Amino acid sequence: MARKCQVTGKKPLVGNNVSHANNRSKRRQLPNLQKKKIYIPEEKRYVTVRISARALKTINKNGALKTLKKAGVL
Repeated sequence: MARKCQVTGKKPLVGNNVSHANNRSKRRQLPNLQKKKIYIPEEKRYVTVRISARALKTINKNGALKTLKKAGVL
């Protein structure tokens, strides 16, 4: 499974580690992904999603059903 948030679409970023001597080596900045079981009261069931911490805050604010439908998870 790809390291990608199912709600926001966040993916790893690519950049450089830069040393004090200005040597550069590639690095990846990974999104803060969490595997969560979210209860949807309207459908009376749980859905397991792999989402970022930012998406979890969005679900808490807007509601599970609305957010997951807009993202295309449901």
